[in-house]
Amino acid sequence: MHVSHSAPSGDSTRRTLIGLVTLLAAYAAAAVAGWPQHGRDLIVQAQAAHEKAHADAEHAHAEDGHAHAGTAPPPLTVLPFVLLLAVVAILPLTPRLSHWWEHNSSKLLVGSLLALVTLAYYTLFHRHPVELHFPTHATVAPAASGPSWGVAGAVLANAMLSEYVPFIALLFALYVITGGVRIEGDLVATPNVNTAFLGIGALAASFIGTTGAAMLLIRPLLETNKERRLVTHTVVFFIFLVCNCGGCLLPIGDPPLFLGYLQGVDFLWTVSLWKEWLFTNGGILAIYWVWDTFFAHPQERLSDVARDERQTTRLRISGLWPNALLMAGVIAAVGLLDPAKAVPGTDWHPWVFLREVVLMALVAVSLFFGSRAIRQKNGFSYGAILEVAALFLGIFICMQPALALLNERGASLGIESPQAFFWATGSLSAILDNAPTYLVFFKTAQTLATDGATMAGVDVGRLTGVSLGAVFLGAMTYIGNGPNFMVKAIAEQSGVRMPSFFGYMLYSLGVLLPVFAIMALLFL
Repeated sequence: MHVSHSAPSGDSTRRTLIGLVTLLAAYAAAAVAGWPQHGRDLIVQAQAAHEKAHADAEHAHAEDGHAHAGTAPPPLTVLPFVLLLAVVAILPLTPRLSHWWEHNSSKLLVGSLLALVTLAYYTLFHRHPVELHFPTHATVAPAASGPSWGVAGAVLANAMLSEYVPFIALLFALYVITGGVRIEGDLVATPNVNTAFLGIGALAASFIGTTGAAMLLIRPLLETNKERRLVTHTVVFFIFLVCNCGGCLLPIGDPPLFLGYLQGVDFLWTVSLWKEWLFTNGGILAIYWVWDTFFAHPQERLSDVARDERQTTRLRISGLWPNALLMAGVIAAVGLLDPAKAVPGTDWHPWVFLREVVLMALVAVSLFFGSRAIRQKNGFSYGAILEVAALFLGIFICMQPALALLNERGASLGIESPQAFFWATGSLSAILDNAPTYLVFFKTAQTLATDGATMAGVDVGRLTGVSLGAVFLGAMTYIGNGPNFMVKAIAEQSGVRMPSFFGYMLYSLGVLLPVFAIMALLFL
């Protein structure tokens, strides 16, 4: 994954601010016309109708399942999704194509072409109704003859309006706001100090996102360890903990969990995973401490250790104003401004997309009032977030046939227990991107009958397996989660020799798999 580290110019910041102000003005105009309020009212009305029919829920569910039997697209329509994920995994490792793939325009081109293939199928060949999920559930029938523009439009609305826009808005807000905070300094790089760095990063990941925590802490960690020769293992464990395993306590912690939140999982439900979080992150931290204390640090040259002890500076944090307050605003907006839920203590439901507009307003405040000099020192640029936006544009559209197939046939896959969902979700999250993988298995779990407690229509045990599998096993390879490659690139630019794709997997297989296996046996 290519990461640009050139700082944004004044023109770039100005253009971004102009774009954000234009977006806010457009939403205000839409609000004057009553469109966001109308979308909210449709959601509230649908919920009221659902509650009224709750007594007939089991009968209605059976009829619904019968009505939609055989309406999913054929398995071959998943091919664009598979091709896109294969391209994401393979092209960065292909010498002749990796340079071309580094450009975000190349990612947008490939993703858009494959997305158009998917939409072309729905327009020209799909002759069954499809389910529309935005702003509420509805069924869209195909045209009697000719192109089914309504079917394709429903698929596009599901992908973009229901999933992509909220997903990218949150990532963009976390990325830009944390990019205005800088931690600098050079501590003595002892095993205890490094372990504390990793532990703080793992905790921060749940509250400012794995991307935000990684970008905030990787540079001071590298600065602290610049006098040491053996640093590779520290960066690898940073990827394990800060870029992945630390982010499972809140939906803003890792993209897969935010997709679950968009599907109806309660904002604070993931806090119930604290035992699994504590065991997993505590176990990995303990392994790191033993490794660095008894194997790595004793191998450092005495001259390097002495220089490390002499060349120290205190940690300094700059940019907290206004960005710390804005990060609190991000958490509040995500937790409170869900149009499907009334604001606590009131009967008022937020307007459709109000949450995303508030997030963009917080970004604008950060860019306008935050320090440009701090962003320049951080090497902040929009390249990494634009890369994610370009890739997921295609991913969210191309995955619609897979989601439809799983919704219809998921119960026949034979995956039922929480452990089975953990390993199935995790195995694919390791070699594919963990966000769409989460959504695929979340939808699969929704199709299965439940006997106990549920959350968003999913058995709580299975939801735990899906959530932990996507977040934890995204650490197994460089391609499992977006921040993995970003941290690798920053470390290599700082002179750290990072392992190859398969060299990294030797670390993850040896360290992570045993921890995950024990965690699954104890808690799932």
